[in-house]
Amino acid sequence: MSVDVWLAHAFDGFELDARFTVATDGVTALFGASGAGKTTIVNAIAGTFAPRQGRVAINGRTLFDSSTGINVPPRQRRAGYVFQDARLFPHMNVMDNLLFGWRRAPNRASPDEIAKVISLLGLGGLRERMPRHLSGGEKGRVALARALLSSPEILLLDEPLAALDAARRAEILPYLERLRDEARLPMLYVSHQLDEVARLAHGIVVLRDGKVVRQGSIFDVLTELELPTLAGAPPLGAVISVKVGEPRSDGLTALAFDGGTLLVQEMQRARGSQLRVRIRAEEIMLALEEPRTISANNVLPVRVGEIRHDRATDADVQLICGNTKMVARITRASLERLQLVPAMPVFAIIKSVTVDTQPSSGIMLLPRL
Repeated sequence: MSVDVWLAHAFDGFELDARFTVATDGVTALFGASGAGKTTIVNAIAGTFAPRQGRVAINGRTLFDSSTGINVPPRQRRAGYVFQDARLFPHMNVMDNLLFGWRRAPNRASPDEIAKVISLLGLGGLRERMPRHLSGGEKGRVALARALLSSPEILLLDEPLAALDAARRAEILPYLERLRDEARLPMLYVSHQLDEVARLAHGIVVLRDGKVVRQGSIFDVLTELELPTLAGAPPLGAVISVKVGEPRSDGLTALAFDGGTLLVQEMQRARGSQLRVRIRAEEIMLALEEPRTISANNVLPVRVGEIRHDRATDADVQLICGNTKMVARITRASLERLQLVPAMPVFAIIKSVTVDTQPSSGIMLLPRL
């Protein structure tokens, strides 16, 4: 599965010239500050905007090509689109909203497949409700299910959580994780929220002023010290893929990664389960010698990578732990006191770790719709 995009268009005071390829299933984030061109790109893929020049192809099927005059109508592009606001039909109940796209799909899902989508997004008890009686998170889940049942080859999500408060975002994020893990579709996820991207995406395309300035794995890009310059966002700290280890007798769970082991509070997860953890840059302290009389459970030997200290009070220090990268944000005073330089061995003291999990529901792979 691949998605190839090249778009060029001159607006008044803004020029879009973006080229990128998404080569695998899963979530790729389109990330950047407001006005970087993210929504314009997904509109061009969906077919609601035709650029002056460019080409869009999904799995070898050309949807738009300015050089040959190909411009497939939106209804025939098989692109499921989820907007910032759910845009449900107010006169239809949930089930009728879900079946709106299904009735127009070239390959309709079977009743069993419809039931799986409803289960995947937790809509079983909402089928007869009208949109006005749904919460923001529930509306978002209905919009996701409706897009899935349109038999898409790609799912476009344009800041689907932007209109929700923190509680509703927390409600819908686990469903987005399940969708990522089980739907087996390429998904482009537009966001300028770094925490969302770190939790959901596998790859990232960073946009600035209409141009792609970085593309790669989130495990690498989100620890780049140039991120503030590229996208106006600070380096996250670390996004790490881990594997759940053996149960311990001290009430902790060991999470193995390429570089060592992290200890977190006991988790009811099967040994060998794959998880993702996030460590914020502000949660990492540095020491020249291994501390042995502190309460922190996670102290890792690391090497200093790049150092960025172009702010008055803070400095960002990239850390290398095996093949894993992290970033610590410390004060300029600490940087000078420790006399840190690249390749220097130090110890990273990790104060807290965020473990991204989703509700356990068993394995339920969705068929291609």
